[in-house]
Amino acid sequence: METEHCLAFRDIQPMRPEHVLVIPKGPYLNYDHFALTASDEEIVDLTRTIGKVCEAIGVSPNAGDGYRLISNAGKHGIQEVPHLHIHILGGASAGRMVERS
Repeated sequence: METEHCLAFRDIQPMRPEHVLVIPKGPYLNYDHFALTASDEEIVDLTRTIGKVCEAIGVSPNAGDGYRLISNAGKHGIQEVPHLHIHILGGASAGRMVERS
């Protein structure tokens, strides 16, 4: 899926049966960078694209069993790619969010 400000595509190494990445076209490092510097139009477009993808792959809670959104940032977030990307994971239980410390 492509919009004016975003791209969405299936992950090449899926972690769940449904695993889609949504990325803004602009040069954003992580979510807070995007939230603080993107235009309102870009922010709305990213949010709506996530909703459309969830609907299209059948994971929305009203049409499926739900999903998890993940966006890693920085060293402690284990960010491997230096560009904002949001993972949509569904089609199977995502398990606990993180281990308790």
